[in-house]
Amino acid sequence: MAANTKLLRRELRDGRTVHFQWYYSTVFAILHVLTLVAFVPMFIHVSSIVVFFIMAWIAGGLGVTLGYHRLLTHRSFVTYKPIEYILTVFACLSWQGGPIQWVGTHRLHHRESDEPGDPHSPRDGFSWSHMLWIIHSSRIGDDPAKLTKDIQRDPVLCFLDRYWYVPQFFLAAILFALGWLWLGNPMGGVSWFLWGVCVRVVVMYHATWFVNSAAHTWGYRNFETADDSRNNWWVALMSFGEGWHNNHHAQQRSAAHGMRWYEIDITYVTILLMRACGLAWKVVKPQRPGSS
Repeated sequence: MAANTKLLRRELRDGRTVHFQWYYSTVFAILHVLTLVAFVPMFIHVSSIVVFFIMAWIAGGLGVTLGYHRLLTHRSFVTYKPIEYILTVFACLSWQGGPIQWVGTHRLHHRESDEPGDPHSPRDGFSWSHMLWIIHSSRIGDDPAKLTKDIQRDPVLCFLDRYWYVPQFFLAAILFALGWLWLGNPMGGVSWFLWGVCVRVVVMYHATWFVNSAAHTWGYRNFETADDSRNNWWVALMSFGEGWHNNHHAQQRSAAHGMRWYEIDITYVTILLMRACGLAWKVVKPQRPGSS
């Protein structure tokens, strides 16, 4: 009720109308139901859970966190174009939208962080910032696409943005076939599909959404920023280092979000490994808290 009241107040203030997105809501509902089905004992196998973790790392860690966020959105490092495209395909498997939509929305969030133009601020209600903003067609301020001119100049990224939902269907078919072969029956294929696609997508949805909601609500601050960003350890654990959100808002282009010794940032470690292998360069280093 409180979240709805805050949302109504914002609508009255901004003169906007919220339209419910039945398509996205239906997709989200189906995925959550299938996630519950995955916990039926007949679909729980060690191999399926291993597939879940592998795909979560590929789509969430390498795709969204490394590819969409630190590479495409903030250009925290530079890599070869083929690698950039591969990371973008991985990110498309997260089913969080194409690169133009994702990058534009996140850049808008930084520009208007916790202000009326922020697409997902907890000041408009925790549930709004977590997921309600996605299932409504309400538009705040600028069109996010206006903030992605660099992405739109790349024809390959534009192609991937247009067909971002397609790779998931190929992955689902591959996982079903491999699960059937590995476990020796069709239910094995269903199990790999449920854990490798449905459970993985839902878990990574909420991991990403918690960065918008929980990491602007609970935690500590290393830097005094104009927004409500916080460093939250359990969000960082779920999102491969994205939960050190106050650090990120203070130094948006930094390749490292974890800036103290105990702020573990798996994605930054990945970037350093890429640099050591000659696959990343121009890595933007952070200014540590308390340094001059």
